[in-house]
Amino acid sequence: MNNFGFYMGMIGSISLGISVYLNYKTLKNKKVIDKCKKGPKIVVIGGGTGQSIFLRGLKKFTDNITAVVTVADDGGGSGVLREDLGMLPPGDIRNCILALADMEPTMEKIMQYRFTEGQLKGQSFGNLFLAAMNGVYGNFEIAVSKISEIFAVTGKVFPVTTEDIKLVAKLKNGNIVRGESLIPKEVKNQNSKIDKVFLEPKKPKPLREVLSAIEDADLVVIGPGSLYTSIIPNLMVDGIIDSILKTKALKVYISNIMTQPGETDGYNVYDHVNSIISHTKNGIIDLVIANNEKISKDDLKKYEQDGAVQVLIDKKQTNKLNEIDISVMQTSLVEVKKKYIRHNSEKLGKIIAELALKKR
Repeated sequence: MNNFGFYMGMIGSISLGISVYLNYKTLKNKKVIDKCKKGPKIVVIGGGTGQSIFLRGLKKFTDNITAVVTVADDGGGSGVLREDLGMLPPGDIRNCILALADMEPTMEKIMQYRFTEGQLKGQSFGNLFLAAMNGVYGNFEIAVSKISEIFAVTGKVFPVTTEDIKLVAKLKNGNIVRGESLIPKEVKNQNSKIDKVFLEPKKPKPLREVLSAIEDADLVVIGPGSLYTSIIPNLMVDGIIDSILKTKALKVYISNIMTQPGETDGYNVYDHVNSIISHTKNGIIDLVIANNEKISKDDLKKYEQDGAVQVLIDKKQTNKLNEIDISVMQTSLVEVKKKYIRHNSEKLGKIIAELALKKR
């Protein structure tokens, strides 16, 4: 075993012991063991920061949440563990578990801690925790389930597939880029936008629990999250589109507030929706929720330096969406914290929960 694997095992074992103790103490004091699940059944399909932030707000309105998370990530700490240990990337899964968990603030800080030096530099403690659990059980799906139990997660968190997939993009210039983390970089380097993305291998098998959750849902949420690297990869897993079309649930797409450099440069709300449909099928979205609050120039300054601009919607876009049987809800959704522009997760969670109850 190399040094990285050795330290990963040690830290994972220690974290497991600490987590079991702290969570047992929390659960015992609060008497929330085996609490009854309540609220509308909502499936959230996505990945990245946008999904986990939204889940924190949504869990205040329902316990019946199923987070379906992309596993196409191959960059950062997740990419290192994926290559070194041959496991699925844990980063987005970790963030969703923590977003839905009932844990002490100190434990969450530990799980999100990133090492700043040595062989573990840049690696998240939570990623190592998941890697250790994956090693103990020899199965990523079971590892995620066990950690969810330990942290008293509201609802369920599932990887969309347990197959080792790679995200591939064909650019407008015809060139092919392989690897989720390389796609935005090559879009910039080659000055050519994304034409389409696909998975290798094509049509990987989904988790049966994911298909069942979608078909049994009151509402299915697509997004928020990176369009080509978080959202669309989920939809390209075999059976996901068919299950979304089959379900009687309301199908909602939450549009991003800002464009993503190297991925959605210059996109408006309609462009995002059109890309999803072109990669899937008509009927996959019933309703688009879009922000209509103008963001101040001061708050936009940091983003504009990186090439990101606000994603806007207008009457023309709304009419085009209505023509393909997609309704549009416009409302103020912006929340700015420490100069970071995000969705107001609590307000958005309330809107989604109310829509689900009406559908129910």
